[in-house]
Amino acid sequence: MACFTHTILTAISGVILMASLALASEVSPTITVGTQEVGLTAGYMFSHRLTDLHKTKQHGPALMPSWMITLTDPIGDSWYRGQISLGAEMVYLEFREPLLTHGVGFTPRIKYTFVALGRVRPYMEFAGGPFWTDLGGRIREEANQFNFVLTGGVGVSWFITPQLALNAGYRFHHISNAGTAYPNLGLNASLPFAGFSFYF
Repeated sequence: MACFTHTILTAISGVILMASLALASEVSPTITVGTQEVGLTAGYMFSHRLTDLHKTKQHGPALMPSWMITLTDPIGDSWYRGQISLGAEMVYLEFREPLLTHGVGFTPRIKYTFVALGRVRPYMEFAGGPFWTDLGGRIREEANQFNFVLTGGVGVSWFITPQLALNAGYRFHHISNAGTAYPNLGLNASLPFAGFSFYF
């Protein structure tokens, strides 16, 4: 885990250094149909036990590399003016309680980015797809190792150059097996995150 943390901190430091050298006081990002985005996001899960039956207090780091493509030019004429992007994301989770376990998933992802504020661009996102974890079958909330992960959240991108943005935000995170086995109470968590994206 020390190596994981060091790698993430090194990557973020590199992006900040690039930002300081970019002299991006007049950044005006132009995102058009077909623009691609490659990003890396890291965060930390904090569990939500929503009922008395939820006993597991899972928490741990998350790493999410992603790719997206812009599908639309800006839509609308007011504060909600924005663009739709579609793509995919890999999800790696490390569960530190009740025992050290791991999870890996693949999720199609859709994002709506608000463009009215120029270089500061809030967004909403949703993703969901298959997820495997060796925590499944070892806790009372999940019977299977094969599950599905669903996330929904909000964030903001700050463009430090026309091609490079820093991102931060929050996701609600849900893991369950969609009723393919029981018990299936599911695992729920908050996932604050930060990262960066390159556009080309």
